[in-house]
Amino acid sequence: MPKTYVLDTNVLIQAPYALQSFEDNHIVLPIAVLEELDALRTSDGEKGANARQAIRYLESLRTAGNLLEGVPLPDGGTLRLEVNCVHAKLPEGFPEHKSDNRILKVCQALKETQAPVILVTKDILVRIKAQMMGIEAEDFTTEQAPIGDQQYTGRCEAYVSEKKFESFKKKHISPNELYMMDEAGQKRAVDLVPNQFVILKADQSDRKTQLGRFDGQKIVPLAYGKKKPYGVTPRNVGQHFLQEALMTDTDKAPLVIVKGTAGTAKTFYSLAVGLNAVMELEEPAYRRILICRPNVQFDDDIGFLPGDESEKIAPLLRPAIDNLELLVDQNEKERFKDERSLSGKVEELFDRGIIIAQALNFIRGRSVTKTYLIIDEAQNLTPKQAKGIITRAGIGTKVILLGDPNQIDHPLLDERTNGLSYAAEKMKGSPLCYQITLSADECERSALAMDAIKRM
Repeated sequence: MPKTYVLDTNVLIQAPYALQSFEDNHIVLPIAVLEELDALRTSDGEKGANARQAIRYLESLRTAGNLLEGVPLPDGGTLRLEVNCVHAKLPEGFPEHKSDNRILKVCQALKETQAPVILVTKDILVRIKAQMMGIEAEDFTTEQAPIGDQQYTGRCEAYVSEKKFESFKKKHISPNELYMMDEAGQKRAVDLVPNQFVILKADQSDRKTQLGRFDGQKIVPLAYGKKKPYGVTPRNVGQHFLQEALMTDTDKAPLVIVKGTAGTAKTFYSLAVGLNAVMELEEPAYRRILICRPNVQFDDDIGFLPGDESEKIAPLLRPAIDNLELLVDQNEKERFKDERSLSGKVEELFDRGIIIAQALNFIRGRSVTKTYLIIDEAQNLTPKQAKGIITRAGIGTKVILLGDPNQIDHPLLDERTNGLSYAAEKMKGSPLCYQITLSADECERSALAMDAIKRM
């Protein structure tokens, strides 16, 4: 039996193509949604662009039929506008003039005349209000990744026979020769995807380990395990895998997705490999390093901030500068004795154009070529933004998405619907994408930071 879905404005603002995602069911848009789209269509940034895209799609449907009566959708189902339901009752204390409550009134009226009716909204509080009114409500799930502990980590542990373990670096290993142990102590096969990293263990001794990567046919040793990009040495297994992903040539790995808690050196290591590729190779692999860092409030209001582009984004550069200070002077005892000299070394990287920082709004619509592109805090991207960045990569560009899905500032995103998790799920198994999740016990900050991560 077809269902009736009532859509909130925030669904279309995040995913303007959502109207095409409900198969053969019926979609209802309250008039309040049109009014909110109208108010947002002149906005700068992602909100305005998505509002305009949704409006254009509604216009294409309007020319095909009467939206008040209902218009068939190309992929099945129908869409109609609802301008009535003004007399539906709200619980006491719900102001009737608020758009959220006007949408709830539509759901309430439809529930009394037809069933089932489901409200789709990104707003958690509106879903709570709906429950108070006995209205079924859900998030927009089309773009959801699996829950946190079920998301792809890009790594696994597996056992192999002692003989195969000893000959690994010369003869490699077939995935059929690997096995895991389940909770009952039984062997089970290992299901690998291309470019997944593997911690190999000899089945006669857990203490013997080697690191490899599944190339789609066999497990091969890491190619860059002994490298020290810009003088940096990997300190743990996760960083060995991260170094492999970052240093692999762009034609083989143009996309790298890195997830991990604060302090796991995601940004630090990405900058180290980038500086090595741009400054220390005989023939630089990239023209420059481009750093972008999404910020919810900043991206919306950037046009109103004083100063030129570099001055506008300066507040977002502080984390990158902190890491650059560690890289340009790696003498821990002498580094901070001359703060002016240290700042001058970092500023020189920007003055020479080796590193450039831009807001996401400034790179929209561009094709970025032969660039080492770091998107820091990528968990604050929407799925559409993540797709836009990845599909914008030109020839010779390496895209690196960094972030922690558990540290999200965007009010309409969570660990399952953010652009970082979405990209990781969609690109899982791509021969052109390397992924790695760094664990909390691979934190490389102070002893206090490490202890706090474990305790808090």
